[in-house]
Amino acid sequence: MSTGAETNESSRIVTMSKALNEGMDVAFGLDDRVVLLGEDVADPAGGVFKVTKGLSAKYGTDRVRATPIAEAAIVGSAIGLSLAGYRPIAEIMFFDFISVAMDQIVNHAAKLRYMSGGHTPVPLTIRTTVGSSRFGAQHAQSLEGWFMHTPGINVVVPSTPADARGLMLTSILGDDPTLFIENSEMLFSVKGPVPDGDVRIPFGVADIKRHGDDVTVVTYGPQVAVALAAAEELSTEGIDVEVIDLRTLVPLDMQTVLESVSRTRRAIVTHQATKSVGPGAEIASRITEELFGELEAPVLRIGAPFVPVPFSTALNVFPTAETIKDAARQLCRVALPAS
Repeated sequence: MSTGAETNESSRIVTMSKALNEGMDVAFGLDDRVVLLGEDVADPAGGVFKVTKGLSAKYGTDRVRATPIAEAAIVGSAIGLSLAGYRPIAEIMFFDFISVAMDQIVNHAAKLRYMSGGHTPVPLTIRTTVGSSRFGAQHAQSLEGWFMHTPGINVVVPSTPADARGLMLTSILGDDPTLFIENSEMLFSVKGPVPDGDVRIPFGVADIKRHGDDVTVVTYGPQVAVALAAAEELSTEGIDVEVIDLRTLVPLDMQTVLESVSRTRRAIVTHQATKSVGPGAEIASRITEELFGELEAPVLRIGAPFVPVPFSTALNVFPTAETIKDAARQLCRVALPAS
């Protein structure tokens, strides 16, 4: 097993969808206790977004099982399988539908190891997809904050194919329950290099996607690319932006965040979840608690407004590169001494 720290000369360019599929494929090959269950996950469908396509043909329908539309049953069955020694992957088609299985996730999967004094691991991966505006209000909610508030479950949100593949392997082959959040907009539009073989990325290790000296932007998932685009444009204005991709929200790599902000002394936290009580509120609060005396300006949060996600793409509620650029300019103006 590799941890992904070294360069792999056999890297290939693949889509996010293919990288996720490969992560599961490698895990299936490494451990015959890995099983997958969910709506339409078996061939010929291969999942509503085709992420699991080919897995049932390769490993059989005993290990890749299509289920009825019953999220509570999918997750509940997966928890039972994990307690019986399997390494199940449960797919919930859209993140919004996970509310149907909240009892199974929050009161059972997340608590069993603790309540058994550490003797009952729950090696469960719950995969789910965040939609976009065109899917409508019941198919586009970013609900990761719910699970950041729940001790006992990891929360993973990759932004690149390599991260998706490596984090998927870590999730499936680990011994604790993990919520693995995929973004439908990124599945086929985002491409990048991925290595071959069993290359895992450890949880709780953020990645600095761009180094800079003036402002730190902390983000994850689809907002990473948006932040990087803003950073490149701001560089032409003399504002040097550092972009941190958290990769996992639980565990949360605050050390990397704090080290960066202690240098730049300005911070922005951005995500597609609502700004109100979003993940950025926790991160901004911890930055302020630790670095209050070193900050040149208040920590800014950027998120969606407190409204349902509209169906129309013309009514975009998600933060844009322009939003991030305006925030960075504001922070740098605040820090300037009076003339």
